[in-house]
Amino acid sequence: MADITLLATADWDHPFWTNKQHVALSLARLGHRVLYIESLGLRGVRAQSSDRQRILRRLRQGLRLPRKVGKNLWVWSPLVLPGVRAAWQMAINRWMFTSGLALVRTWLRLQADWLWTYNPKTLAYLNTTNYQRLIYHCVDDIQAQPGMDSSDLDYWEQALCRRASIVFVTSPALETTRKPFNSATFFLPNVADHDHFSSALDPNVVLPPDFIDIPTPRIGFVGAISSYKLDLNLIKNLAIIRPDWSIVLIGLVGEGDPETDVSELECLENIYLLGPKSYRDLPAFLKGFDVAILPLRRNAYTESMFPMKFFEYLAAGRGVVSTSISSLQPYHQEALLVEPDVKSFECGIAYLLSVDSPDKRQGRSLFSAAYNYDSRTVKMLEYIRALQHVS
Repeated sequence: MADITLLATADWDHPFWTNKQHVALSLARLGHRVLYIESLGLRGVRAQSSDRQRILRRLRQGLRLPRKVGKNLWVWSPLVLPGVRAAWQMAINRWMFTSGLALVRTWLRLQADWLWTYNPKTLAYLNTTNYQRLIYHCVDDIQAQPGMDSSDLDYWEQALCRRASIVFVTSPALETTRKPFNSATFFLPNVADHDHFSSALDPNVVLPPDFIDIPTPRIGFVGAISSYKLDLNLIKNLAIIRPDWSIVLIGLVGEGDPETDVSELECLENIYLLGPKSYRDLPAFLKGFDVAILPLRRNAYTESMFPMKFFEYLAAGRGVVSTSISSLQPYHQEALLVEPDVKSFECGIAYLLSVDSPDKRQGRSLFSAAYNYDSRTVKMLEYIRALQHVS
């Protein structure tokens, strides 16, 4: 069973769990020993309290040995300079990271079997030739996020794709743009922790106190409330034309985009910004939604993404109205995919409110059951083993 060094772009305790944490857990459950390495800081430091707090937390954790968070699974917080560009700064980062990683792997007696990375700048930090396999899991177009040096990331990611033994992508658009650099590129969509989110259908699960005073019907969104992804103007206008609907937004405002301005949303009485919630509690919040929405903008980032919330919503049995982006087209029979304008969203939501039923909710959840992390990880391992057999 291969030992796996997993280079993430998210801290383990981040309130929004994504592919990185879930894949690490799946690999560990399947018997692999996994070292989860927290974010190396692709984006520069910004003058906001959350960044300062994160730096202080990283300094505290970076002086400790890796912490065990589960069977076969450890988390390490490396000390590096965030968001650097100059060659001498990168040289310092590379030395600090490689020296620290060598000590950590020695302490854990972790073999250099597989390097499983989510970081497009992996080759800038690490000599990967010592690993038997280099696996790149490309889950979004990081270059299209605000504050990113796209030319620098393009250079390193193209080099990484060429060097990788295999590349996994989460949307057809990512497959189209990455496959020219590596023929062993395979599309597997984002999935969900079905067992966790389907608990929203459990009659014993009670609604959170936050929902007690929110009138129904509740139209909800869960995720990062960031203007580069979400159409905040659409949400505002939807609340204006349907004052009888409660628009509930759960998530951190400005995640990845500190310029996000929600002041116009805060002025509307039927919009409820509840802030981020524990991953553990999300099914209870989803239970309180009458319809779940994905009001995405259309841009380079969203056209290359596969929304993680899509299958989470379905697992919870919620009807979904989403902007019609290319990655969701194969699932048009399971959700309403519409144009990103207020009238289309209003009509879609009204329709789902009129036809929803317990049977339909069970049917959505049953459909999504096949799209879970363990089954997808098994599929990825099958691709890797097939590649090993060929080579």
